[in-house]
Amino acid sequence: MDWTPPALVIFDCDGVLVDSEPISMDVMLSVLSEAGVEMTTEEATHRFLGRSMKTITTILHDEFGLRADEAMLEAMRARLYDRFRAELQPVEGIAEAIDGLDVPHCVASSSQPERIRLSLGVTGLLDRFEPNIFSATMVEHGKPAPDLFLHASRAMGVAPSDCIVIEDSPAGIVAARAAGMRVFAFAGAGHSRNDRHRAVLSDLGPDLLFDDMRALVHLVREKQVNGKAI
Repeated sequence: MDWTPPALVIFDCDGVLVDSEPISMDVMLSVLSEAGVEMTTEEATHRFLGRSMKTITTILHDEFGLRADEAMLEAMRARLYDRFRAELQPVEGIAEAIDGLDVPHCVASSSQPERIRLSLGVTGLLDRFEPNIFSATMVEHGKPAPDLFLHASRAMGVAPSDCIVIEDSPAGIVAARAAGMRVFAFAGAGHSRNDRHRAVLSDLGPDLLFDDMRALVHLVREKQVNGKAI
């Protein structure tokens, strides 16, 4: 089948635009340990990657008996945001990739709006997306439900079938598929450059799996690099 370029590219934020997941997991594991819940990085990544805080708090309550109240969440956000301001970096090659796209683009992330804007602000990416920033707080069900991606496509005036989603998480890939969108799985950020994560993403059947954001413009236009299909 011939490749049809999209009318809209929808980016996840954490692990796609900014290399935030190692910092986020480190902060979350520290807070959970202080609350009496011990978990490995691998287990936390499996349970929480790509999911909204609402979903995460539900999992913590139902599976670990931990009630994450607002005071606990605010303390975790404050610690995380301090780390972001000091350490957060953009995904390598992302600015050039965004600047090279010749189609509209937006962000659709499980994070809260202020976290998305902070992440994009400290990495110099905010002006490339504002005001087209969509958060799971804007819909009833977060990823892996399709609600957020469908909300973003409606707001941008583009049919789901004409969208491509760039995702790094299993929950995000499932959500994009459920929304009737094509999805490119990205495995080039700090948490995803390993065979296990790549295998998990590949098993979900994305339209392609790539690990170099500098190739994105060619992938979107042609789904190929150097004349070869990916």
